[in-house]
Order: sequence, then C-alpha cells, then structure tokens
Amino acid sequence: MNASEAERSALLAAMHRLRAGEQAALAEIYRATSAKLFGICLRILQDSGEAEDALQEVYVGLWRNAARFDESRASPIAWLATFARNRAIDRLRMRGRAGTDAPIEAAGELADPSPLADIALEAGEDSLRIHHCLSLLEARQSSAIGAAFLDGTSYPELATRAGVPLGTMKSWIRRGLARLKECLER
Repeated sequence: MNASEAERSALLAAMHRLRAGEQAALAEIYRATSAKLFGICLRILQDSGEAEDALQEVYVGLWRNAARFDESRASPIAWLATFARNRAIDRLRMRGRAGTDAPIEAAGELADPSPLADIALEAGEDSLRIHHCLSLLEARQSSAIGAAFLDGTSYPELATRAGVPLGTMKSWIRRGLARLKECLER
C-alpha cells in the first residue's frame, strides 16, 4: 500500500467514525483535508476571510451531514471537494445578491451553471489522479474544465474569453469530461 492509498484508507476510516458521531474523527478529517479544501474555497472566492468562513461552513455541514457520504459514489476527498466548491460558490452568489430586493420566490428560478461539477469531482479517486488525467487532455479542454470546475467560471464567460461560441465551449468541456472519466476509470 503506497502513501496515497494509506491516506485514502485513513480518511475513509475517519469518515466512517464521523458517521458514528466520533468528534475526534472530525479533527482527523480536518487535519487531512483543510489545506486542500481551503485552496478550493480561496481559488473561487479570491478572499481569504471569505474562504475561511466557507471552510468553516464545510466542516459544520460535514458534522451535520456525515451520514450522507456514500463511498460507492465518491472518495472522501472528492465528496469533500465537491462540498467545499459548492459552499464557496453559494457564498460567491450571495455576495453578488447582497442588497438586491428580489423576492424569495425568484430564488427557485436561478439556474445552476455547474451541473457537471459533481460528476467530475465524484469520478476522481484523488487529486493526483485527476491532475494526471487532466494533463492528458488537450490544453483547451484542460484549461476550460479547470476554470469551470475549480474557479467557478460559467460556460458563457469561458466562451467569451476563448472567443468561441457557447456551444463550442460546451462541446470542449463535454468531450474533455468524457475523456477524463475514461482515464479515471482505468
């Protein structure tokens, strides 16, 4: 068993203990994942204070929702990374909505621009494997996927930056995700 497999096993064991309500398991999970999850939050929010707040929300949410973790669907780090990414994007959206007078009913009409993020992150066994597989993609696919799923950039914004139609950008990302999935399943 190499170091990466040992870390994954230890994290998985801690997740099981956390589901049973063991507080020490949360501390162990925090030590093993906080730097990576803080990096995800910071990359999206671009503000260390906001990233720290988002990270705190991640671990409070983890404590409350540990039973939702399903190891057959995702590795612990992929699940936590998805949780951190979504929490950071939620905070980013709230920052943008601060001061608006829209009724609460309008919230149901907001589109979620990132439906594929969970799929991409859950498919990964760990960060090293994902980065390895990303490096095998075409540069334009790799950078588009990274910007969309790690930075929280929307597809229309990516298309504008690259100077291509929105459909083209979506195709690049869709084909890249398909190749990424194939690589991760090997």
